[in-house]
Amino acid sequence: MSWLPLDCHAHTTWSDGQLDLDRALATIGGRGVRPSIADHVSHDVVGGIASLERLDEYLDALSTRDCGRSAEFCWHDPLWRDVPAATQRRFTHTIGSLHAVWLPDGTLQRVFTRVMAAGLTPQAYIDALLVNLARLAREMPVDLVAHPTLLPIPLRTLPPEEVWREEDEERMVQLFAESSLVFEVSSRYRPHERLVRRAVDAGVRLSLGSDGHVTAQLGNIEFSLALTRALGVADDALYDPAVHGRRGI
Repeated sequence: MSWLPLDCHAHTTWSDGQLDLDRALATIGGRGVRPSIADHVSHDVVGGIASLERLDEYLDALSTRDCGRSAEFCWHDPLWRDVPAATQRRFTHTIGSLHAVWLPDGTLQRVFTRVMAAGLTPQAYIDALLVNLARLAREMPVDLVAHPTLLPIPLRTLPPEEVWREEDEERMVQLFAESSLVFEVSSRYRPHERLVRRAVDAGVRLSLGSDGHVTAQLGNIEFSLALTRALGVADDALYDPAVHGRRGI
């Protein structure tokens, strides 16, 4: 069995990863995983693809290789809104990420930071995340959401079952179910089992993600696969755009 929708990053002149494309594909394939590349396409990621011209170059390169052609778009960055429909159709699948969420006062709370907005409690952040996810589901033409439970760094030390109330999990799962978005079970930014089980029970489609930027991470989906199997998800039920189609197109 092989799996496709990995969120992996390889290095060329258009990438933020650390390996060249062919070495990355060989590494992923060597782990018995069907390779897929999804570089960051955003103005707000250092080293990411920050223009439509660079995005075309990226897709041109991927089209000459035997791999999935994807991209990871930041919800909070407007570049994804400018991607033409013809370019969207060149992807095998696309990914949206909540690397930052808009707070009610119009400011951004980023996840890759140790600084929390003044007075922002864990529950207030979860509320904002769910509001942003609802907008993403309505507005963003992507097929799956990467690491949907990723939190700002100060909140990651807290037990997730305490940060996430069960009613918050229900809201998130309902958003995925109603929108047909795919829920990525990331091996790097791991969701807690209680929430993933709830998604499985609701019939939400899951995908496996390595979020690999370096050799040790590329194609490493051991945690993701072990969890989905433990929850009774059949391997062939995991998201494959060639089988299950695309939501964003």
